[in-house]
Amino acid sequence: MERERHYATGKRKNAIARVWLKPGTGACIVNERTMDAYFGRQTSRMIIMQPFELTQTLGRFDAVVNVSGGGLSGQAGAIKHGISKALLNVDPSFRSVLKGAGFLTRDSRVKERKKYGKRGARASFQFSKR
Repeated sequence: MERERHYATGKRKNAIARVWLKPGTGACIVNERTMDAYFGRQTSRMIIMQPFELTQTLGRFDAVVNVSGGGLSGQAGAIKHGISKALLNVDPSFRSVLKGAGFLTRDSRVKERKKYGKRGARASFQFSKR
């Protein structure tokens, strides 16, 4: 017996995406807007659809996504990560394909914190010898 909805959380940089997959026609709703309305860049939309194309499930699932934090590029990566993890819940045999493409690895790069006594993470004040 297959469950109706499959949930996973995807992360990239500071963005966190909560993804629900349910059987449908391939619609993608991001923060209660269509994917085309939310992401202006074609590149971001292409990134989001990559897991579906890789597993040949394009048009079989509707994705409902809540995403927050980071910028639009990081959010697109977080959604891709979440969709990949949710597809594992649908069919565990997708694991080798998704892992081989690197879609299950969380991109852990985050902004380095500002250090005390400095202007930024590494930027220092101008040094004067005299």
